Amino acid sequence: MNAETKAKLQKDAAKVRMSVIEGTFNAKSGHPGGSLSIADIITYLYLYKLNIDPKNPKWEDRDRFVLSKGHTAPALYGAMALKGFFPEEEIKTLRKPDSRLQGHPSMNLTPGVDMSTGSLGQGISVAVGMALGAKINNKSFRVYTVLGDGEIEEGQVWEAAMFASAKKLDNLVVVVDNNNLQIDGTIEEVNSPYPIDEKFKAFGFNVINIDGHDFDQIDEAFTQAENCKGKPTAIIAKTIKGKGVSFMENQVGWHGKGPNEEEYNAAMAELKEAL
Repeated sequence: MNAETKAKLQKDAAKVRMSVIEGTFNAKSGHPGGSLSIADIITYLYLYKLNIDPKNPKWEDRDRFVLSKGHTAPALYGAMALKGFFPEEEIKTLRKPDSRLQGHPSMNLTPGVDMSTGSLGQGISVAVGMALGAKINNKSFRVYTVLGDGEIEEGQVWEAAMFASAKKLDNLVVVVDNNNLQIDGTIEEVNSPYPIDEKFKAFGFNVINIDGHDFDQIDEAFTQAENCKGKPTAIIAKTIKGKGVSFMENQVGWHGKGPNEEEYNAAMAELKEAL
């Protein structure tokens, strides 16, 4: 990745993070912590990697993206708005009853959302089905899904992983957002899934460990996944919950609450410095 592209993505990621703060502040609720931790990966996918067309969101040959950790929809909406799926002004309507941007992604409401998610564990199963469908129909599109590290405590995740490997779905990329925190504390305290990479290897995946905030590593991992044949890829992305807002970083309390006005102003001022 050249320096110019990387610099643009870093600025775009800051804008996505600002959207997370904007949305959760106006909603007075939501999940800023995990949204901020996946902002770089979501930015990379929507503004660089995915073969999609905002003017034709149902395009049959588009790449598919499933946000399996659906509660982090604020980051998804921020990237989709930047891509042009809907006006950025709509971010302020997050979670409002008449909004197209609900607390979890809805394929019936939001143009460009490929799957309604929120019940943890189900998103990867749908992504596996999409990847299998592409193979059956001789389609070249690729399928990407992002899971939380707490989410992979769900048994359904491993059923899907076993099936993806058995069917050699090399058009599937699973990203695990490993920020080490879930709603009740660290993932070790709740129900440790470590070592995550070795588990996916045991299930037959091509596994890549990266710093989920380093665009060079992100780009290299997705490129490697594209070139891997005969097996699905799992990218284990080490991230920081609340990344980009100093008082939210690595704080489990920011899993599921919106900032107040003072916190909103402080967060936005900090993020603007990255533009």
